[in-house]
Amino acid sequence: MSAVDYPIYDVDRHFYEPPEAFLRNLPKQFRKEFQYVQINGRTKLAVGGVLSDYIPNPTFDVVAAPGSHEKWYRGENPDGLSLREFGGEPVPSDPSFFDGAAHLRVMDEQGVHAGLFIPTLASVIEERLAHKPEAIAALFHSSNQWLAEECGFARDNRLFPVPMINLIDVDNAVKELDFVLAAGARVVGVRPAPVAGVTGGRSMGFTEFDPFWARVNEAGIFVMLHVSDSGYDKINSWWTAGGKGEFRPFEKDPFSEVLDWMGRAISDTLTALICHGVFDRFPNVRVASLENGSAWLEPLLGRLNHAYKKMPKAFKRHPVEAFRRHVFVSPFYEDPVAKVIELVGVERVLFGSDWPHPEGLLHPLDFFKDIEDLDDVQTKRVMSSNLKGLLEGTRD
Repeated sequence: MSAVDYPIYDVDRHFYEPPEAFLRNLPKQFRKEFQYVQINGRTKLAVGGVLSDYIPNPTFDVVAAPGSHEKWYRGENPDGLSLREFGGEPVPSDPSFFDGAAHLRVMDEQGVHAGLFIPTLASVIEERLAHKPEAIAALFHSSNQWLAEECGFARDNRLFPVPMINLIDVDNAVKELDFVLAAGARVVGVRPAPVAGVTGGRSMGFTEFDPFWARVNEAGIFVMLHVSDSGYDKINSWWTAGGKGEFRPFEKDPFSEVLDWMGRAISDTLTALICHGVFDRFPNVRVASLENGSAWLEPLLGRLNHAYKKMPKAFKRHPVEAFRRHVFVSPFYEDPVAKVIELVGVERVLFGSDWPHPEGLLHPLDFFKDIEDLDDVQTKRVMSSNLKGLLEGTRD
């Protein structure tokens, strides 16, 4: 990679939450819903009174080394090693894995100017507590307050932690949004999934959620749709006599991998936002798909285009046009980025390293090698300008 004369913006950086992130500010009546418990000498997590192995080591005192799964995700596995074998021995957790100041020092070493700072363990909460929305709200508020206290939401105008918001109770969602906006948030996270309810799931694009989208529209921030436990492992269970029990994202098998629990969740979420009119009612709303890759993108745009041809009067504008105006995509390093640009335009493509997760890049700027076929203008857009514009609230 030759030297660049612009700052690098990384849309997908993570932190590992210590227990205090959830427990410090959590009201006592909800403590039983999120417990760190000892099982045979190991600390495990019990959510809603049920033991969870979603994250095998929820304290993160040791973790898989950053970037240790890269070759597996690139399909470079001639010996057929398991993902666990690729990961090798775990490494002690580093301060930069959870502390904002330490993380910024690592960003300096990596040559990254700015980036989002995204929770990891928070993704366990919503699917397991869907029947207890008050507990979800309390846990998210507690972790968001911890973020505000420990890091701030725009540290040195370089590190931008992402507060999570659940939409089950829209009034509470707006209240939480106002809290994080007042604390300086530039982005908020919403799980790409149906919103739980007493009669089943419903689209976050329904008008009942308009108070939330109206506030996002007014504030000029963007919404992160990061891969999570969106409940789509249910599809695997339909085909495998109940599946393997709890969804475990790092226990891979060919059938569930090809079913694409990740791509289906983000495709359906974006379809809901488009077909149920969020972007028509709120023209300033922008959403970013993070760590969902892009394999789902071309088929989705094809389906939207075909639906428009069959039912043009059902849309206020062409749905593919709406997608290209309002949706940003962060492709995986193994994805053909030039193809993503062809589909949605270079203005809507974001670089994300997923550091320090094992499936991410050990050296974030190695991504330049994956986009060598782009010209200089395109490269700058992907590596810098697009996320910079989102964080600054600019429109193009």
